[in-house]
Amino acid sequence: MYTSLDLAIAGPFATLTLNRPERHNAFDATLIAELTDAFTALAANGAVEVVILTGAGPSFCAGGDANWMRASATMSREQNVADAEALAAMFDAAWQLPKPLIGRIDGAAIGGGAGLVACCDLAVATETARFGFGEVKLGLIPAVIAQFVVPKIGVSHARALMVSGE
Repeated sequence: MYTSLDLAIAGPFATLTLNRPERHNAFDATLIAELTDAFTALAANGAVEVVILTGAGPSFCAGGDANWMRASATMSREQNVADAEALAAMFDAAWQLPKPLIGRIDGAAIGGGAGLVACCDLAVATETARFGFGEVKLGLIPAVIAQFVVPKIGVSHARALMVSGE
């Protein structure tokens, strides 16, 4: 059903696994659309009571795929706005999920990956988990994820991390 995402349902539990380990589960248009569809379907599934979100391979989610982001330079303004709106809709679908969303975090959760963690009601991280806002080191602001990160960690902490990229 999905190409970049695995969905397994066992009783009241659904596990969503980002499955692009060769790209560190980085977002591209396909993964964004599949996550949005999955969150929407799980919200409507009366048999599912809890959703677990994790990533395959060495990273939870490394944020935006570099190739996907690079391609945006050749897109029209309208196409870039549509891409940003799709990304925002995906985060909103996770944020608005009417069931507990539990993040099982291992490896890198950078940029949009940290944004996904912020959408979780509860996040459990391994000792090897790393969080950061690396996009600021590229001159980009974490604008789309800020609306989810700031309420989760507070304004002062978010400002310090989003300026430093830590």
